[in-house]
Amino acid sequence: MKKILYLFAGLLFLTACGAPEQKEKPIIPFSFTDQHGETYGTEQLEGKMWVADFIFTNCKTVCEPMTVEMAALQRKFKDEDIQVEFVSFTVDPTVDTPKTLKSYVQNFTDDLSNWHLLTGYSQDDIETFARDQFRSIIQKPSSSNQVIHGTNFYLINKRGVLVNEYNYIDDTYVEEMISDIKKSR
Repeated sequence: MKKILYLFAGLLFLTACGAPEQKEKPIIPFSFTDQHGETYGTEQLEGKMWVADFIFTNCKTVCEPMTVEMAALQRKFKDEDIQVEFVSFTVDPTVDTPKTLKSYVQNFTDDLSNWHLLTGYSQDDIETFARDQFRSIIQKPSSSNQVIHGTNFYLINKRGVLVNEYNYIDDTYVEEMISDIKKSR
């Protein structure tokens, strides 16, 4: 009988310590400017799955490998007929004009049909947007032309809700993302 009471007390304790269930939080509506100089945002993404990241064209560290990986992901999804849009937000909007973004992305892919690099907001706006919507830090120090930013990829479902974030250097992230896409269809 003592064992049953201890077992019951232990189970009660473990369930009380469980993480609270997180509520879905949709990405707030946004409308920015893409690499073609056209308006692009949640209205164009409505009803579509999308993958997002944060990069900038003058980056001396992680942005090029991230963009190489995003281009590889775009090709893989196209080959497997997985319908996903790709959205890269610049974290250096005063430098990254639509023309600069277009020139940059063309070093990685010829297919811009489902990949939009966005600008057209202030530095404060992108820092707040990334923090509040993606729980990602962006900071542009006044003493440098480099911007501190997160390096994850983010999957947003057709309802505009952030599904998961992925470390692009993790060997298993692609399979995990595909699994999450299939669950979210």
